[in-house]
Amino acid sequence: MDFITQALMEAWQAIQSFFQNIGQHLYDSFIYKNRYLYLVEGLGNTLLITLGAVLLGVILGTLVSLVRILHTQNPKKFRFLNGICRLYLTVFRGTPVVVQLTIMYYIVFAAYRGNPLVVAILAFGINSGAYVAEVMRSGIQSVDRGQMEAGRSLGLSNRMTMIKIILPQAFRNVAPAIFNEFIALLKETSVAGYVGIQDLTKGGDIIRSITYDPYPAMLTVAAVYLVMVIGLTAILSRLERRMGQSDKR
Repeated sequence: MDFITQALMEAWQAIQSFFQNIGQHLYDSFIYKNRYLYLVEGLGNTLLITLGAVLLGVILGTLVSLVRILHTQNPKKFRFLNGICRLYLTVFRGTPVVVQLTIMYYIVFAAYRGNPLVVAILAFGINSGAYVAEVMRSGIQSVDRGQMEAGRSLGLSNRMTMIKIILPQAFRNVAPAIFNEFIALLKETSVAGYVGIQDLTKGGDIIRSITYDPYPAMLTVAAVYLVMVIGLTAILSRLERRMGQSDKR
């Protein structure tokens, strides 16, 4: 208990010292030598990785969900592809994303000397696809089976019925869940610094390592993440309300 008390007292003294000289702390961390640019560049990389990974995850997840649904309809024809999809889901949902990122960067793409952001987008996108796949599968299965029969009665093939009738309704049903995956992925990209990518968190850590002052940089990083998540959550809430109103019409 004495150790905990001493640690709390030292932390409180450090906080008091920070606020007593907050102007100098902010100047040293952000203004001097334009150190704020580390955060600006990191934020840009974070958003780029997130958007690219979400796009890849939705495409990959949709394809995997279609394979799994087609397997239930025709087990013999899609047995092999379904086995690959099940293995993919098991591996990428059962291991930490930071481990997948390091394996992708240091092993799979060890000989790649291009932009590391591409590797990060692939790693996070493939990880996200494993979760989107199950979300999309539930969305497709939530569409009434009569929709497929209606499409077939209009002369559409199974493939065209799936593309033009089933998938649009499925995407609408799971849009909030996919948006939540986007929010979660935004926060997960904070581990990109493990492979030397200057994301938002890494940018704050660079400033901290230069100034030996963790408060301005890391608290600012936390605040930026919080503002982005709050903004995205507000957009999600508005989207859900609009979808609820359209359901009542």
